[in-house]
Amino acid sequence: MPPVVEKRLRPETFWDLAVEVALIRPGPIQGGSVHPYLRRRRGEPWRHEHPLLADALDRTLGVPLFQEQVMRVAIDVAGFTPGEADELRRAMGSKRASAKMDRLRERFYAGAARNGVTGELADRIFGQVKAFSGYGFPMSHSLAFAHLVFTSAWLKLYYPSAFCAALLRAQPMGFYTPQSLVADARRHGVRILRAGVNTALAHATLNPHPDSRGGQAVRLGLAAIRDLGDAAADRIVTARQADGPYHGLGELARRADLSTAHLEALASAGAVDELTGDRRTGLWQAGAAARERTPGTLPGTAAAGAPALPGMSQWELVAADIRWTGITPDSHPVELLRAHLATLGAVPVDRLRHLPHGTRVLVAGAVTHRQQPPTAGGVVFLNLEDETGMLNVTVGPGLWRASRPYARDAGALLVRGMLDTASGPLGVLADQLRLLDPRAAGTTARNFR
Repeated sequence: MPPVVEKRLRPETFWDLAVEVALIRPGPIQGGSVHPYLRRRRGEPWRHEHPLLADALDRTLGVPLFQEQVMRVAIDVAGFTPGEADELRRAMGSKRASAKMDRLRERFYAGAARNGVTGELADRIFGQVKAFSGYGFPMSHSLAFAHLVFTSAWLKLYYPSAFCAALLRAQPMGFYTPQSLVADARRHGVRILRAGVNTALAHATLNPHPDSRGGQAVRLGLAAIRDLGDAAADRIVTARQADGPYHGLGELARRADLSTAHLEALASAGAVDELTGDRRTGLWQAGAAARERTPGTLPGTAAAGAPALPGMSQWELVAADIRWTGITPDSHPVELLRAHLATLGAVPVDRLRHLPHGTRVLVAGAVTHRQQPPTAGGVVFLNLEDETGMLNVTVGPGLWRASRPYARDAGALLVRGMLDTASGPLGVLADQLRLLDPRAAGTTARNFR
């Protein structure tokens, strides 16, 4: 649910959730229904523009939100027959809805005039009706989606580990990347455990953990490791369950029928650390283990033991996690820059809510989304994520034009602007965009969807 609607409406009932679903459809937005409904829901006095609208619009505070209401308005205001109202419904759902709606205009105005609805009032009512050709939901759809919203929120609150694991199993899907899903779960007290050949299943699952919320941690799945895939992951799990844990890479390669590329992927993702000690040693041993499987090679003679290899830095470990799984299970990349960001005066997202509205702030984070709705007049909306939370950033047309050559594809940004805590979700109206260390980016942003 878009946070601007969620925060302003403050849903208290199941019906409120259904209304939220309807409000964010193009029909109500283009018909000017969103803000009047929100104001009236908060207690602003209102009345129907004409008594003939009462039966259709009483339940939604005088604004049309559902297709059935628009059909009722056509019947009550313009004298449409039920058959004509159904034709209107079909026109609203048609690929050529706008042209069909124009043909119905004359019929609507003539019927409305016979009932005393003329002039600007008729224009406003027909404008709301016509806006639904941009597509408004039928009530049944809104109620069905509201049920999904409620059950998802309930599961996330009471079973956050299972909820996160289920979303990871369902990938690819949804608005948020696996990295953002895991980061959100971690901020809510869920421990995330990386996949291991002796501990993980093919896909994300739960492991008991005393330090994780609800006593369950999320164990990432082997199949999510780049260049491994479902078949190889299934072979690893099946052989382990049949004959016990693995004790070395050569044994792993033989029992699970893994190639050099499979072993190197597992080592790069840290999935064989329990067998090799660390990733670089694992990569060295992966080559040796694969050569032992070459016909004519005696076990143990393919290569000398691994030399003493330097350990990987935090940034190298983060980069490896991102490349091979798309998820950093232990921390968010921005967290590694926090000391540097503090010297610049950048404020973590979770501290912004304690600052006054209108404060000029500097924030930093990975860019998870970019959106530029066609109705926004050139405004671009960014979502930034750091280790403490997510933030909406509004970029005006002028700043976007000036910054676009680098901001369009930047994985991470420093943003300076005015803090907005009054108009909905936590946000910043940007007046400056700067590049941030690209290592903080995490996964690729989902842009302009």
